Amino acid sequence: QVQLVESGGGLVQPGGSLRLSCAASGSIGSINTMGWYRQAPGKQRELVALITDGGNTNYADSVKGRFTISRDNAKNTVFLQMNSLKPEDTAVYYCNAHLTLRYHSDYICYWGQGTQVTVSS
Repeated sequence: QVQLVESGGGLVQPGGSLRLSCAASGSIGSINTMGWYRQAPGKQRELVALITDGGNTNYADSVKGRFTISRDNAKNTVFLQMNSLKPEDTAVYYCNAHLTLRYHSDYICYWGQGTQVTVSS
């Protein structure tokens, strides 16, 4: 019914930049919060950044000042601009959205399939 499709991951050198995108499609009513999480090998999934439909944002301390989250509400798309990347940013990055299905009122959490980001020289 609903798909979240991420793109933009890849291999980048330390200090470089990447831009991730995540587009939600399907029978969507409304989207509240969208965000990005990441999971490195052997570690738990952690929050990277969140953005509400009103544009309020929240960042993990480890990425503040380097990453910027934004969204295009008309296209149900969320972005993550990642600058000054470090090797410790290496992880699978997952898109997340809290949304309602069309004609329904309960919010449901959906996840994308993940995109690999590798920061290495």
